[in-house]
Amino acid sequence: MAQAIRLAERGQLTVRPNPAVGCVIVKANQVVGEGWHIRAGTSHAEVHALRMAGDKARGATAYVTLEPCSHHGRTPPCCDALTAVGVSRVVVAMQDPNPLVAGSGITRLRHAGIQVDVGLMESSARALNVGFLSRMERGLPFVRAKVGASLDGKTALLNGQSQWITSESARADVQQLRVRSGAIVTGIGTLLTDNPSLNVRLAGFESFQPLRVILDTQLRCPLDAQLFGLSGEVLILTSAQALMQQAEKVDALAQLGVRVLPVALDESERLHLPSVMKLLAADFSINDVLLEAGASLTGCALSAGVVDELWWYTSGAMMGEARSALTGMPIFSSMQQVPRWRLLEQRLVGEDLRSRWLPPAAVNG
Repeated sequence: MAQAIRLAERGQLTVRPNPAVGCVIVKANQVVGEGWHIRAGTSHAEVHALRMAGDKARGATAYVTLEPCSHHGRTPPCCDALTAVGVSRVVVAMQDPNPLVAGSGITRLRHAGIQVDVGLMESSARALNVGFLSRMERGLPFVRAKVGASLDGKTALLNGQSQWITSESARADVQQLRVRSGAIVTGIGTLLTDNPSLNVRLAGFESFQPLRVILDTQLRCPLDAQLFGLSGEVLILTSAQALMQQAEKVDALAQLGVRVLPVALDESERLHLPSVMKLLAADFSINDVLLEAGASLTGCALSAGVVDELWWYTSGAMMGEARSALTGMPIFSSMQQVPRWRLLEQRLVGEDLRSRWLPPAAVNG
């Protein structure tokens, strides 16, 4: 199963919105077949492993990181493929929470007389697909917020200049985050100030562009923003009022291939961030979101509890009187009220320090 998990990891960047899956087929204590899900819409891991095993699959044991599918999608059911070749046992790391499967694959295998064991290395298998599991189990994507700040916690000079606080190595590391994300979310403030591209520029993955999402309550986005001219889809989320009042601009954006949708507002007349995330999961099948935004939107996202993991890049720059890395957070009157995040990992990336943090809810379960 450890080998099946390692195989599954190879497809993590290329299978969205599907889960990454690996399979190893063993007979007489020898590996006779192995495979992984390489790209969405193509053969699943079990099929690749069975092709490699050939006739040796009969009477063998298949180790699979996720319950074999039982429904017809873009590919036939994997549980039928395993049954047809006559495997005698299937070891499944975890049940698939997808309602289209959700135990039915295991049931069909058992009804075919195949021994099925579930739960081997389940925690490692879950770690493979945290975004997919989040969407299936919570109806929400797994959200990573990225912040690049100076040593004294600032993200821009008082005049707004912010490029570049972190090193080239840190920015290259962020490309890895982008390619594993189904959507990148930013705010209109960042769009107006930095005119970012928000695209994947990692060699070999240029075709895997995430959905770029702009939160723009008043629909202030300029029609000549550079990300409108790049490959990949762009979505603008705005208020229902702006959508109605600026019909001509919505039409102009549509001509550029940009989709505009309304989202409910919160008490502060900002876009309601939990609703934003639910929409991305439900309507766009987004498993993983990367929040690359300014101090205000990032702070609001942390306060709203929609961030599942915080990626904080700290450079050695000392910026003095400058803009804070986070705003829009509550004002606390005592240290007992202050939420404490838990450090998950810390490492050097070039000359910068990257730390990953889990929110208090994740710490307390």
